[in-house]
Amino acid sequence: MTPETPAPEPQVPPTTPEQALEIVRSRYAQPKLADGTPAPMHVHEFDIGYLVYATYPPTTDAAGRPRPAQPGGSKIVVAKDTGESVTVPNYPTDKAIALYRRQHQPGE
Repeated sequence: MTPETPAPEPQVPPTTPEQALEIVRSRYAQPKLADGTPAPMHVHEFDIGYLVYATYPPTTDAAGRPRPAQPGGSKIVVAKDTGESVTVPNYPTDKAIALYRRQHQPGE
């Protein structure tokens, strides 16, 4: 006899950017700044979803020159129709949304 696996909680589609942000906060770890404080989160609404991502202040070296951003990272898209969340690469906003559209065409 095997233990029962609890049913996954139903995904409620978000109707506001704030709800999309709450979905992300409930499913993913909170990004942190270098000093350990939570990174500011932003939501960019588009026709079929919400792109949610953290922002980090620019860093400089000892001479005050800007340092390049750390490689890697991701952004999260929450679908308006299902509440499903998926990660996309940390591309600029327009490119991240275009990639999501290519990979998640409605009806597929």
